[in-house]
Amino acid sequence: MAIDAPSSPSAQPWSDRLRHSTIILIAAALALAVIVSLGELSALPAAIVFLCIAAAALIPWRLHDPAASRDDVGRINPVESAAVAAVVAGMPDPAVLLDRAGRVIHLNAAAAQLAPALRRNELAQFALRSPEIITALREAIATTEPRRATYLDHVPVDRWMELMITPVPVPTSFGGADKCMLMTFHDQTPLRRVEEMRADFVANASHELRTPLAALSGFIDTLQGQAKDDPKARERFLGIMHNQATRMARLIDDLLSLSRVELSAHVRPDTLVDLLPIIRQVADGLEPLARERQVEVEIHLPDGPVMIAGDREELLRLFENLIENALKYGASGGRVIVSLTSGAATDGTQEIRIMVRDFGPGIAPEHLPRLTERFYRVDVGDSRSQGGTGLGLSLVKHILNRHRGRLLIESVPKQGATFTACFPQIRTSEAT
Repeated sequence: MAIDAPSSPSAQPWSDRLRHSTIILIAAALALAVIVSLGELSALPAAIVFLCIAAAALIPWRLHDPAASRDDVGRINPVESAAVAAVVAGMPDPAVLLDRAGRVIHLNAAAAQLAPALRRNELAQFALRSPEIITALREAIATTEPRRATYLDHVPVDRWMELMITPVPVPTSFGGADKCMLMTFHDQTPLRRVEEMRADFVANASHELRTPLAALSGFIDTLQGQAKDDPKARERFLGIMHNQATRMARLIDDLLSLSRVELSAHVRPDTLVDLLPIIRQVADGLEPLARERQVEVEIHLPDGPVMIAGDREELLRLFENLIENALKYGASGGRVIVSLTSGAATDGTQEIRIMVRDFGPGIAPEHLPRLTERFYRVDVGDSRSQGGTGLGLSLVKHILNRHRGRLLIESVPKQGATFTACFPQIRTSEAT
């Protein structure tokens, strides 16, 4: 059932006003009659006085309207209303609404996550330090025209962002109009990653596939010519061709895996996984290779689970590359140790460390800074003979970057090498 709002005094019927004023009019009439009977006042002036009193009691004077006052209060700053805040909060991209001075009026959760320094009623220029953002914002405020800017955000990982500043006309408290600035941020990283992935794939694939393709073409010509009727040569060439084809397949697989990791490098995994079964699965899968190379693999892991926020498939690939490299290039030492420990990082935070140590020939100091570069090899001939693509450690580095981790490499020539994958330890609140 609808409830009507109380009407103002001007809308009340005359009968209601007369009923409410009856006592006042009767008292005034009696007082004036007494004064007239005593001869203090004549009848005509008394009648005029009574009419004035009656008019004051019956005419609907409105010196103060509470409803109008509430409306005026509501119109103090319409842009700060809950409806505008809800619109900004509901936008999928990071969004910030500013006044003409550049102060923050509203911002949504995505914007607060993108720029934690943003505060309501504070200047946005102090929180957004990128020169491209500040320049575009100043121009938009000065000209009240839309502005667009593209910039690279380096924290916590490289992200390409596009900023759009749109003037929004809003009503003022006094019935006029003003313009606020709506800032929206669009993440262009996936598009940039796809473009880079396509360019890198074409460049790297054309460079690295040229050698095995040339070898396959040469062996095919030989088998069709001189070795056509030579069973021994045919058998040997077919084996080499098989190895080259396998190497090409692995190269393409590594390139695709690396591109996928780079495409999602700015998105941190949020699924909790246990590292221990992953490490054991990788070690079990590489046991035939260890037997072939006559290498003993020692695994030292704690009894309880070790949880991190990570992508299981990427972690499998990471540990497979580290342990397989140790088995291939450190096989002369006859032993590989895989261990898991925890400790404090350089910034004081706790981290989990998985160390893969071999006792092979080691790596010269001049090679250590470049080991994670694409297609960088300490010994090109040995790497290719081992079936390496030169992408394994680059893939390890990118997977660790996505997991907000780091890779440590330590080596002394003739004393082996140690590769340590460090992951940030999850807090108790995240684990629960």
